[in-house]
Amino acid sequence: MSSTITTTNFNFPGQKSVYRGKVREVYNINDDLLVMIATDRLSAFDVVLPKGIPYKGQILNQIATQFMKMTQDIVPNWLIATPDPNVAVGHLCEPFKVEMVIRGYVSGHAAREYAAGKRILCGVTMPEGLKENDRFPTPIITPTTKADNGSHDEDISREAILSKGIVTEEDYLVLEQYTRALFQRGTEIAASRGLILVDTKYEFGKTKDGQIVLIDEIHTPDSSRYFYAEGYQERQDKGEEQKQLSKEFVRRWLIENGFQGQEGQQIPDMTDTYIESVSERYIELYENILGEQFIKADISNINERIEKNVVAFLENR
Repeated sequence: MSSTITTTNFNFPGQKSVYRGKVREVYNINDDLLVMIATDRLSAFDVVLPKGIPYKGQILNQIATQFMKMTQDIVPNWLIATPDPNVAVGHLCEPFKVEMVIRGYVSGHAAREYAAGKRILCGVTMPEGLKENDRFPTPIITPTTKADNGSHDEDISREAILSKGIVTEEDYLVLEQYTRALFQRGTEIAASRGLILVDTKYEFGKTKDGQIVLIDEIHTPDSSRYFYAEGYQERQDKGEEQKQLSKEFVRRWLIENGFQGQEGQQIPDMTDTYIESVSERYIELYENILGEQFIKADISNINERIEKNVVAFLENR
């Protein structure tokens, strides 16, 4: 669809390099700043789907930047400014090669492992007697390695991270502390919106002066899973599926249409009607998670708009 941004090819003042992830494209400016553009690409099962989703990049960027501001009193972050609805600008950081996944409930990957009979996930013991979507007595941290090339991340234990020297023990203790603090704050904010923050992941990096900061995204529907709090316990008691806010609806549509990212499988055709429905669902996610109306940006020429706003910011900085 012409009203989406699925790739960029900017040449900003002072630009040194570009990193392209599954959804975000990150421009290095003078080895000092990072300009992170949230595209409208949609990924699932570690595969980028062929068509963009209108407003998705704006939604992810605005949720992440608002949560950065709502948590900066407890955990420092990389963010400096948001000169465009799809853009965040922040300090250049050296990212840690782990993602800090924290789970409050037996859902998603944890539920699949639990159903397979496993009781240890990333070196953490999961109690007996739980069923899918039950709450853990205490949230558990289940890290994954951060793949350099955007391919599959893999589970890893705290012990393996330290023994392999991926992160020093001193730094890892800070990552754990920050992860728990952010999840607690996210849980409180979600509760105020009638939601349950089920699980999420955080990424951290180090600034040039050695400070550990939160980077990338936080508490978005792409990185997090939410349940509606109302009726949660009744659904659990009856063994019913939970009503949730996350990207899971896309994964389920793909599975129903014979695609799980495996070799030889064809990505199903995404009609304009389906794409529009996904866009509407992301807007619903935004409004529920932030508790405010989503204001659509002008998307008649997104590339031109982004370039103009970023260049103006860089020149006036």
